[in-house]
Amino acid sequence: MTRLFVLLLTTALAGPVMTPALVSAQGVSPQSTDSASAENQPAILVADDVQITADDKLVASGNVEAMFEGRRLKARSITYDSTSESLSIEGPMSLQDGDTTLILADQAELDRDMANGLLTGARIVMDTQVQLAANAMARIDGRYSQLYKVAVTSCRVCETGQPPLWQIRARRVVHDQDEQQLYFDDAQLRVLDVPILYLPRLRLPDPTLERATGFLIPSIQNSSLLGTGVKVPYFIRMGDHRDLTLTPFVTDKTRTLELRYRQAFVNGDLTINGAISDDDLRGSSTRGYLFAEGEFDLKNDFKLTFDIEYTSDDTYLLGYGYSWKDRLDSEIAIERARRDEYIRGAITAFDSLRPGESNTTLPTLAGNFDYERRLHPSRLGGEIRLGASMHGHRRTSNLRTDGADLDPWADGRDLARMTVSADWIRSWTLPAGVLARFQTGVAADAFRVVQGGGLSAARATEVTPSTSVRLRWPWIKATPGGATHVIEPVLQMSWVGGSNPNIPNDESTLIEFDEGNLFSMSRFTAPDRRERGLSGAYGVRWTRHDPKGWESTLAIGQVVRETPQTEYNGLDSFTDSSGLRDKFSDVMVAGQLKLFDGLTLTGRGLFDDGLSTTKAEARASWENDRTNLAATYIWLRKDPRENRVGDISEWSIDGSYRFSRHLTGSAQWRYDVASDNKVYAGLGMTYTNECMEIALKASRRFTTSTILTPSTDISVTVGLRGFTAKADDQSYVRKCKN
Repeated sequence: MTRLFVLLLTTALAGPVMTPALVSAQGVSPQSTDSASAENQPAILVADDVQITADDKLVASGNVEAMFEGRRLKARSITYDSTSESLSIEGPMSLQDGDTTLILADQAELDRDMANGLLTGARIVMDTQVQLAANAMARIDGRYSQLYKVAVTSCRVCETGQPPLWQIRARRVVHDQDEQQLYFDDAQLRVLDVPILYLPRLRLPDPTLERATGFLIPSIQNSSLLGTGVKVPYFIRMGDHRDLTLTPFVTDKTRTLELRYRQAFVNGDLTINGAISDDDLRGSSTRGYLFAEGEFDLKNDFKLTFDIEYTSDDTYLLGYGYSWKDRLDSEIAIERARRDEYIRGAITAFDSLRPGESNTTLPTLAGNFDYERRLHPSRLGGEIRLGASMHGHRRTSNLRTDGADLDPWADGRDLARMTVSADWIRSWTLPAGVLARFQTGVAADAFRVVQGGGLSAARATEVTPSTSVRLRWPWIKATPGGATHVIEPVLQMSWVGGSNPNIPNDESTLIEFDEGNLFSMSRFTAPDRRERGLSGAYGVRWTRHDPKGWESTLAIGQVVRETPQTEYNGLDSFTDSSGLRDKFSDVMVAGQLKLFDGLTLTGRGLFDDGLSTTKAEARASWENDRTNLAATYIWLRKDPRENRVGDISEWSIDGSYRFSRHLTGSAQWRYDVASDNKVYAGLGMTYTNECMEIALKASRRFTTSTILTPSTDISVTVGLRGFTAKADDQSYVRKCKN
């Protein structure tokens, strides 16, 4: 049968219609209405057959589609009565209202705008997640849908007669499409069709609403330290750009209120997390913490960042499970990064929670300023780097003498430093493909020490000239299988003048020697110490890339000096475990192997002349559709100058495995090999489908001290997906069995 397109424009039909009607044959385009508003757009009716009856009714049948003001109606037949301006629809029918709401029904009586009317055997599907099935539904003003004898669920309903995992049964449900809210009367929450909760009134946001005031997913918490209780987060929407979440947690041992505040600004955002507790675990009954962070864009490409970290006592964060941090740092900074310029200023406050550390003799307040500028002179060639930096830190102690520690400096010392530098760098390509890099420059440092004791100078200045030449010779080979090998030997000779001033070493206390700074002229982390004299560095790097997905790298290198780096008192400037002591440094080895199946192996280590390990780290990770597993091992030799009185050897494992479509397990484990003690262990199991997520987690923290005891924690969380959480991942959706 010929398919017709009908534009309801003016016809001979008696009485008004939706819009005037005009009938045209297939292939005739309607007059363009691009300039008309959506409200003035004509309705479009598409059907296999269109007839006008003797009583002036328009009857469309066979694959009928009607479109009007963003609504799209599909049905078996539609009868339009111009006298009553109503539509009689025989189903099965579907009405798509916007992008997120689909209405299905057996039959319906609607007005000409499809905004008012009555539907029987109706079902609403919102955002492809939540379904509302009812005996009858009334549409009012295109905004409200009032459903009677309703069943609501986000579970997949199969044609087997089996009830969904969960559903909400109600006598009446009103859906406010503008406010994106669902209002329930006489609601029952049923699990496998068994009533477990009755609520005379209930309000829930529909799935299309991103943020709404109300309760979030609750969880049951059990802790050997804190007792058993329920956490019920309450989300408060405070406008389009800010919100507050309050989570009470009450047990027989603690009364805690957690909070999270978020606000978005035109030029940045702010997040505040905190908690306040009243318990009897310590002498003080009121305890708490506050973590805040923010980032804001300023004028001229500057960026303001800050974070605040505060806790009432040393054990609150770890005891309540909020953080493992044992040194807090609060900072406010302004920075700008451009192609040839970098500038940053920051003020940082530190607070140590470690047993045995006193904040009075630690630098608890520090200020830093860094500036770097790159110039590209056309006549000279290469690149000129200009830099300036300032640093200062303060201890609250007034001690002018040295205590029981390994350094000779007064424990209450304060220090300020200013550095300016200029370097010229240029590269060439020599015959045979050798890449040469030349660098020369000069730096000036000025120091002021307050309360440094008798061994430290109160003021010191130093001018440091430097120069270096680096040669790289990359070799490339392609194998018949398509793999590419790159072998690159590197040699560098450096000279740095001047001598280290007689001031405390407060900035360059922890040195990391790895492939990143193998060819630096100084491996100290700050200008209060520099590597002086003549030195060399050599190494080789091998890289293999296979188009099948295999990649591997290996780097080996060593530093050689004319003379060891020593302090004024003859001690080596580098610590025992730094790997940089004496004329010959330890041999640095680092490598990585990536396989096509998601397995990655990474390792690095320092080996002395007896092939004994100074530092070592190994990490293995495996990631694919079912597995996400990572294991790390670290080994550090004891070094009192780095506050390690014994060797550190520790395993850490963190991973998850998806056993089936719906079941995922997780595990965490930390083990101190050196002391043969467990640190932390955790297990979790999560069941997830399209409408529900149940998470069970159990963990044991073995950490103990004079003020901290081990604890075991168990939590259960149940979430109804579709309302409290989005169900975007379709891999969890259950399959219907015929």
